[in-house]
Amino acid sequence: MDLRVNLGRLKLKNPVTTASGTFGYGKEFEDIVALDKLGAVITKTITRLRRPGNPPPRLTETAAGILNAIGLQNEGLDDFIKNKLPQLKAVKTKLIVSVSATDEDDFVYCVQRLEEAGVEAVELNLSCPNIKYSTGVNAGKKMFAQDAQAASALVAGIRKHVKLVLITKLSPNVTDITQIARAVEDAGTDAVSLINTFSAMAIDIKTMRPKLANITGGLSGPAIKPVAVRMVYEVARAVKVPVLGMGGIMNAEDALEFILAGATAVSVGTANFVNPRACPDIINGLVSYCKNKKISSIKDIIGGVKV
Repeated sequence: MDLRVNLGRLKLKNPVTTASGTFGYGKEFEDIVALDKLGAVITKTITRLRRPGNPPPRLTETAAGILNAIGLQNEGLDDFIKNKLPQLKAVKTKLIVSVSATDEDDFVYCVQRLEEAGVEAVELNLSCPNIKYSTGVNAGKKMFAQDAQAASALVAGIRKHVKLVLITKLSPNVTDITQIARAVEDAGTDAVSLINTFSAMAIDIKTMRPKLANITGGLSGPAIKPVAVRMVYEVARAVKVPVLGMGGIMNAEDALEFILAGATAVSVGTANFVNPRACPDIINGLVSYCKNKKISSIKDIIGGVKV
């Protein structure tokens, strides 16, 4: 079976990647998963400076999903380049580094440094619902991915300075996600990834307090899959760049829904917490499906839903 796909200029051996924030930096799973079998490893989000993240509790289960408010905890760009990137480069699969910042200058700085360090592709996280824009030009405003003009200006500003593959991660917390997708496509992104988590809330009725210290968090898991599939379907028909689809993918059947809806590749997130071998299991499931359907290339069914 030919499972090869392309996210712009980034050539993947198969369409299964790990969703940012759910697979660490990849190396944490290497004793369980053969990382070189994956289409790509997408790291947890990196910021210019170290972030401690939000105060605990930061995670709680919900019906068919989880709420998280981690807040982009990481050791910062310098630590990533010095201590983590060399190990990741040794893995024989594609690497996509997730990056976030509160203003364009920091975004550009991080992406430029990563390109200089030999990174081939970055995922621009414009859509984390768990951070507060208290500094920078976006202070007190919506996240970049909730404003077409802001998202477009940011991507265009980054594109001017780098040649590596840009994958822009979109938010479901908008009225029309296709508007944002078209804006970042026009600005020069090579692909779009969607969806990030839904802003949501859970309350402990015994204490009458929010279950998360941050009050709200990002909802992920099977509960959001039907909405995510719908958004991927809409965006895939609105833009010409490839779509990296995600949102509640637990098995090969889920992944195939996204591919049929128009996703060129998929990211597996919450499933990694339930089944650390979810990604290789999904790859095997795609092979079986293609064999049973006598499909020679996975590309042949991208956007193949019959409507």
